[in-house]
Amino acid sequence: MTTQVNANRALLAHFTLKLADGSTAESSLISGKPALFRFGDGSLSAELEQQLIGLAVGDKVQFTLPAQAAFGLQNPDLIQFFSHQDFHSTGVPEVGTIMLFNAIDGSELPGLVREVTAQSITVDFNHPLAGQAVSFDIEVLEIDPQQEPSDANTVS
Repeated sequence: MTTQVNANRALLAHFTLKLADGSTAESSLISGKPALFRFGDGSLSAELEQQLIGLAVGDKVQFTLPAQAAFGLQNPDLIQFFSHQDFHSTGVPEVGTIMLFNAIDGSELPGLVREVTAQSITVDFNHPLAGQAVSFDIEVLEIDPQQEPSDANTVS
């Protein structure tokens, strides 16, 4: 077992994400299931990986990533407008509803209903935390854990 986090490794950790106003956006402590961070596969930003490299089991760190290094900036191209007819099978959604849409490649893509008018329904496909700096509190539990994938949340 490796004693420190290096590139191309995995890290099992509890984490809490906080927004600039101090509110908690997400925490593995709530579910009691630690998160699995995989290095070198492109699922983590380079800036996040840099903050975690060199950590050892038992380390607790706090750091803040700017929006572009966390969940990216808001992309106006990811805000789409639909007609009411597009929702004939589900009914017109309420503002704030998160719905799954089918992407061209067949995968599912979550979208947040931002606005409903008589003419259209506005859906935002940006990550809900896009455009926001995020503070991380991380506690390293294991490095290169040997476990079943269902035993942890995977961070991507």
